[in-house]
Amino acid sequence: MSDDPTANVDDSTSPDDSGVSPGGAAATSAARDVTLYDDSILSVRDLDAGYGDLQILTDVDLDVNGEEYVTIVGPNGAGKSTVMKSVFGLTSHMGGVVQFEGDDITAERPEDIIHLGLGYVPQNDNVFGTLTVRENLEMGAYILDDMPQDALDEVFERFPILEERQTQKAGTLSGGQQQMLAMGRALMLDPELLLLDEPSAGLAPDLVAEMFDKIDEINAAGTAVLMVEQNAKEALRRCDRGYVLVDGKNRYEDEGTTLLNDPQVRQDFLGG
Repeated sequence: MSDDPTANVDDSTSPDDSGVSPGGAAATSAARDVTLYDDSILSVRDLDAGYGDLQILTDVDLDVNGEEYVTIVGPNGAGKSTVMKSVFGLTSHMGGVVQFEGDDITAERPEDIIHLGLGYVPQNDNVFGTLTVRENLEMGAYILDDMPQDALDEVFERFPILEERQTQKAGTLSGGQQQMLAMGRALMLDPELLLLDEPSAGLAPDLVAEMFDKIDEINAAGTAVLMVEQNAKEALRRCDRGYVLVDGKNRYEDEGTTLLNDPQVRQDFLGG
Protein backbone atom coordinates (compact mmCIF):
# COMPACT_ATOMS: atom_id res chain seq x y z
CA MET A 1 0.00 0.00 0.00
CA SER A 2 1.11 3.56 -0.63
CA ASP A 3 2.29 5.75 2.25
CA ASP A 4 -0.16 8.48 1.17
CA PRO A 5 -3.62 7.58 2.57
CA THR A 6 -5.40 10.09 0.31
CA ALA A 7 -3.47 9.43 -2.88
CA ASN A 8 -6.04 7.31 -4.65
CA VAL A 9 -8.74 9.27 -6.46
CA ASP A 10 -9.79 6.61 -8.95
CA ASP A 11 -13.50 6.15 -8.39
CA SER A 12 -14.14 3.78 -11.33
CA THR A 13 -16.74 6.28 -12.38
CA SER A 14 -17.32 5.23 -15.94
CA PRO A 15 -20.79 6.19 -17.14
CA ASP A 16 -23.48 3.75 -16.12
CA ASP A 17 -26.04 2.83 -18.77
CA SER A 18 -28.33 0.69 -16.70
CA GLY A 19 -31.29 2.81 -17.72
CA VAL A 20 -33.05 2.08 -14.45
CA SER A 21 -36.26 4.05 -14.16
CA PRO A 22 -37.55 5.37 -10.84
CA GLY A 23 -40.31 3.38 -9.21
CA GLY A 24 -41.41 1.47 -6.15
CA ALA A 25 -42.78 2.63 -2.84
CA ALA A 26 -39.49 4.05 -1.60
CA ALA A 27 -38.49 5.82 -4.78
CA THR A 28 -37.56 9.48 -4.72
CA SER A 29 -36.37 10.83 -8.06
CA ALA A 30 -33.61 13.35 -8.65
CA ALA A 31 -36.35 15.94 -9.21
CA ARG A 32 -37.93 15.24 -5.81
CA ASP A 33 -38.52 17.83 -3.10
CA VAL A 34 -35.43 17.67 -0.92
CA THR A 35 -36.11 16.62 2.66
CA LEU A 36 -34.58 19.08 5.10
CA TYR A 37 -33.32 17.75 8.42
CA ASP A 38 -33.26 20.25 11.27
CA ASP A 39 -30.48 18.43 13.12
CA SER A 40 -28.22 17.65 10.14
CA ILE A 41 -24.52 17.83 10.87
CA LEU A 42 -23.72 17.24 7.18
CA SER A 43 -25.82 18.83 4.45
CA VAL A 44 -25.04 18.50 0.74
CA ARG A 45 -27.13 20.48 -1.73
CA ASP A 46 -27.08 20.47 -5.54
CA LEU A 47 -23.52 19.15 -5.59
CA ASP A 48 -21.76 19.02 -8.96
CA ALA A 49 -18.24 17.57 -8.75
CA GLY A 50 -15.69 15.43 -10.53
CA TYR A 51 -12.02 15.24 -11.45
CA GLY A 52 -10.46 17.96 -13.56
CA ASP A 53 -12.99 18.76 -16.29
CA LEU A 54 -14.79 15.42 -15.93
CA GLN A 55 -18.09 15.87 -14.10
CA ILE A 56 -19.24 12.82 -12.13
CA LEU A 57 -21.92 14.18 -9.78
CA THR A 58 -24.96 16.23 -10.77
CA ASP A 59 -27.28 17.96 -8.27
CA VAL A 60 -26.58 15.47 -5.49
CA ASP A 61 -28.41 16.10 -2.20
CA LEU A 62 -27.58 14.30 1.03
CA ASP A 63 -27.96 14.73 4.80
CA VAL A 64 -26.50 13.06 7.85
CA ASN A 65 -27.99 13.81 11.25
CA GLY A 66 -26.13 13.77 14.53
CA GLU A 67 -25.22 10.19 15.55
CA GLU A 68 -26.97 8.84 12.44
CA TYR A 69 -25.76 5.93 10.29
CA VAL A 70 -26.25 6.61 6.57
CA THR A 71 -25.24 4.41 3.64
CA ILE A 72 -24.77 5.25 -0.06
CA VAL A 73 -25.25 2.34 -2.46
CA GLY A 74 -25.63 2.02 -6.21
CA PRO A 75 -24.14 0.38 -9.30
CA ASN A 76 -20.46 0.53 -10.19
CA GLY A 77 -19.54 3.90 -11.65
CA ALA A 78 -22.44 5.70 -9.95
CA GLY A 79 -20.13 8.20 -8.25
CA LYS A 80 -20.55 6.93 -4.69
CA SER A 81 -16.92 7.37 -3.68
CA THR A 82 -16.85 10.74 -5.45
CA VAL A 83 -19.50 11.96 -3.01
CA MET A 84 -17.26 11.03 -0.08
CA LYS A 85 -14.19 12.62 -1.64
CA SER A 86 -16.17 15.74 -2.47
CA VAL A 87 -17.27 16.14 1.13
CA PHE A 88 -13.63 15.83 2.19
CA GLY A 89 -12.34 18.30 -0.39
CA LEU A 90 -10.63 15.82 -2.71
CA THR A 91 -12.44 16.53 -6.00
CA SER A 92 -13.04 19.41 -8.39
CA HIS A 93 -16.03 21.39 -7.14
CA MET A 94 -18.32 22.51 -9.98
CA GLY A 95 -21.41 23.68 -8.11
CA GLY A 96 -23.55 23.29 -5.02
CA VAL A 97 -22.82 23.53 -1.31
CA VAL A 98 -21.41 21.24 1.39
CA GLN A 99 -22.07 22.28 4.98
CA PHE A 100 -20.75 20.62 8.11
CA GLU A 101 -22.28 21.63 11.43
CA GLY A 102 -23.59 24.80 9.82
CA ASP A 103 -20.26 25.87 8.29
CA ASP A 104 -19.73 26.02 4.54
CA ILE A 105 -16.82 23.65 3.82
CA THR A 106 -17.32 23.53 0.05
CA ALA A 107 -13.98 25.14 -0.75
CA GLU A 108 -12.03 23.87 2.25
CA ARG A 109 -8.95 21.68 1.97
CA PRO A 110 -8.77 18.24 3.63
CA GLU A 111 -6.10 19.41 6.07
CA ASP A 112 -8.52 22.09 7.26
CA ILE A 113 -11.65 19.94 7.22
CA ILE A 114 -10.10 17.41 9.59
CA HIS A 115 -9.90 20.14 12.25
CA LEU A 116 -13.68 20.52 12.17
CA GLY A 117 -14.53 17.04 13.44
CA LEU A 118 -14.83 15.06 10.23
CA GLY A 119 -12.79 11.90 9.64
CA TYR A 120 -12.29 10.07 6.35
CA VAL A 121 -11.18 6.49 5.66
CA PRO A 122 -10.55 5.92 1.93
CA GLN A 123 -10.99 2.53 0.33
CA ASN A 124 -7.39 2.18 -0.82
CA ASP A 125 -3.99 3.42 0.34
CA ASN A 126 -5.40 4.05 3.80
CA VAL A 127 -2.44 3.15 6.02
CA PHE A 128 1.20 4.22 6.18
CA GLY A 129 2.72 0.86 5.34
CA THR A 130 6.28 1.56 6.49
CA LEU A 131 5.18 2.88 9.90
CA THR A 132 4.19 0.71 12.84
CA VAL A 133 0.59 0.32 13.96
CA ARG A 134 1.18 2.67 16.88
CA GLU A 135 2.91 5.24 14.68
CA ASN A 136 -0.08 5.15 12.31
CA LEU A 137 -2.43 5.84 15.20
CA GLU A 138 -0.23 8.65 16.44
CA MET A 139 -0.33 10.15 12.94
CA GLY A 140 -4.11 10.28 13.31
CA ALA A 141 -3.61 12.90 16.03
CA TYR A 142 -0.81 14.82 14.34
CA ILE A 143 -2.73 18.12 14.50
CA LEU A 144 -2.71 18.04 18.31
CA ASP A 145 0.13 19.27 20.48
CA ASP A 146 0.11 16.07 22.53
CA MET A 147 -0.87 12.55 21.62
CA PRO A 148 -4.26 11.85 23.30
CA GLN A 149 -3.61 8.76 25.43
CA ASP A 150 -7.32 8.35 26.22
CA ALA A 151 -8.14 8.19 22.51
CA LEU A 152 -5.36 5.66 21.93
CA ASP A 153 -6.63 3.50 24.79
CA GLU A 154 -10.16 3.62 23.35
CA VAL A 155 -8.90 2.53 19.93
CA PHE A 156 -7.00 -0.37 21.50
CA GLU A 157 -10.11 -1.34 23.48
CA ARG A 158 -12.23 -1.29 20.33
CA PHE A 159 -9.62 -3.08 18.20
CA PRO A 160 -7.59 -5.35 20.53
CA ILE A 161 -5.60 -6.78 17.62
CA LEU A 162 -4.06 -3.35 17.05
CA GLU A 163 -2.73 -3.24 20.61
CA GLU A 164 -1.29 -6.72 20.18
CA ARG A 165 0.46 -5.67 16.98
CA GLN A 166 1.28 -2.06 17.80
CA THR A 167 4.99 -2.52 17.02
CA GLN A 168 4.32 -4.33 13.71
CA LYS A 169 4.70 -2.51 10.38
CA ALA A 170 1.24 -1.65 9.07
CA GLY A 171 2.08 -2.93 5.59
CA THR A 172 2.46 -6.46 6.96
CA LEU A 173 -1.04 -6.58 8.46
CA SER A 174 -3.89 -8.47 6.85
CA GLY A 175 -6.47 -6.55 4.83
CA GLY A 176 -8.98 -6.62 7.66
CA GLN A 177 -6.41 -5.49 10.20
CA GLN A 178 -5.34 -2.62 7.94
CA GLN A 179 -8.95 -1.53 7.64
CA MET A 180 -9.31 -1.55 11.41
CA LEU A 181 -6.10 0.46 11.68
CA ALA A 182 -7.37 3.02 9.18
CA MET A 183 -10.60 3.42 11.14
CA GLY A 184 -8.71 3.58 14.41
CA ARG A 185 -6.46 6.33 13.09
CA ALA A 186 -9.50 8.36 11.98
CA LEU A 187 -11.03 7.92 15.45
CA MET A 188 -7.98 9.38 17.22
CA LEU A 189 -9.50 12.86 16.88
CA ASP A 190 -12.94 11.72 18.09
CA PRO A 191 -14.74 12.96 14.96
CA GLU A 192 -18.40 13.90 14.92
CA LEU A 193 -18.78 12.23 11.52
CA LEU A 194 -16.79 9.33 10.08
CA LEU A 195 -16.71 8.82 6.30
CA LEU A 196 -16.07 5.19 5.33
CA ASP A 197 -15.45 4.27 1.69
CA GLU A 198 -16.09 0.57 0.98
CA PRO A 199 -14.89 -0.74 4.38
CA SER A 200 -15.60 -4.38 3.46
CA ALA A 201 -13.82 -4.28 0.08
CA GLY A 202 -11.28 -7.07 -0.30
CA LEU A 203 -12.10 -8.71 3.02
CA ALA A 204 -12.56 -12.44 3.40
CA PRO A 205 -16.26 -13.32 3.76
CA ASP A 206 -15.83 -14.39 7.39
CA LEU A 207 -14.41 -10.96 8.26
CA VAL A 208 -17.13 -8.86 6.66
CA ALA A 209 -19.66 -9.34 9.48
CA GLU A 210 -16.99 -8.48 12.05
CA MET A 211 -16.16 -5.28 10.19
CA PHE A 212 -19.83 -4.27 10.09
CA ASP A 213 -20.13 -5.05 13.81
CA LYS A 214 -17.22 -2.70 14.53
CA ILE A 215 -18.90 0.07 12.52
CA ASP A 216 -22.14 -0.52 14.44
CA GLU A 217 -20.21 -0.13 17.69
CA ILE A 218 -18.58 3.11 16.55
CA ASN A 219 -21.97 4.52 15.63
CA ALA A 220 -23.60 3.29 18.85
CA ALA A 221 -20.89 5.14 20.80
CA GLY A 222 -22.11 8.43 19.31
CA THR A 223 -20.16 8.93 16.08
CA ALA A 224 -22.26 9.61 13.00
CA VAL A 225 -21.31 7.42 10.02
CA LEU A 226 -21.60 8.04 6.29
CA MET A 227 -20.59 4.91 4.40
CA VAL A 228 -20.25 3.82 0.80
CA GLU A 229 -20.57 0.05 0.61
CA GLN A 230 -20.56 -2.63 -2.08
CA ASN A 231 -22.39 -5.09 0.19
CA ALA A 232 -25.62 -3.16 -0.26
CA LYS A 233 -28.01 -5.60 1.41
CA GLU A 234 -26.01 -5.82 4.62
CA ALA A 235 -25.35 -2.07 4.67
CA LEU A 236 -29.03 -1.19 4.24
CA ARG A 237 -30.02 -3.75 6.85
CA ARG A 238 -27.83 -2.05 9.45
CA CYS A 239 -28.06 1.66 8.63
CA ASP A 240 -30.68 4.24 9.65
CA ARG A 241 -31.13 5.72 6.17
CA GLY A 242 -29.84 4.99 2.71
CA TYR A 243 -29.30 6.76 -0.60
CA VAL A 244 -29.16 5.03 -3.98
CA LEU A 245 -27.00 6.85 -6.51
CA VAL A 246 -27.25 6.22 -10.27
CA ASP A 247 -25.19 8.00 -12.93
CA GLY A 248 -23.99 10.53 -10.37
CA LYS A 249 -27.53 11.53 -9.38
CA ASN A 250 -29.91 10.82 -6.52
CA ARG A 251 -32.34 8.02 -7.39
CA TYR A 252 -33.79 6.76 -4.09
CA GLU A 253 -33.72 7.87 -0.46
CA ASP A 254 -35.43 6.25 2.51
CA GLU A 255 -34.86 4.32 5.72
CA GLY A 256 -32.40 1.50 5.16
CA THR A 257 -34.86 -1.32 5.81
CA THR A 258 -37.48 0.36 3.60
CA LEU A 259 -35.06 0.47 0.67
CA LEU A 260 -33.99 -3.09 1.39
CA ASN A 261 -37.58 -4.31 1.18
CA ASP A 262 -38.70 -2.15 -1.75
CA PRO A 263 -39.36 -4.45 -4.75
CA GLN A 264 -38.07 -1.96 -7.33
CA VAL A 265 -34.85 -1.27 -5.43
CA ARG A 266 -34.30 -4.99 -4.89
CA GLN A 267 -34.86 -5.76 -8.56
CA ASP A 268 -32.71 -2.94 -9.89
CA PHE A 269 -29.82 -2.88 -7.42
CA LEU A 270 -29.91 -5.76 -4.94
CA GLY A 271 -30.26 -8.77 -7.20
CA GLY A 272 -33.93 -9.40 -6.45
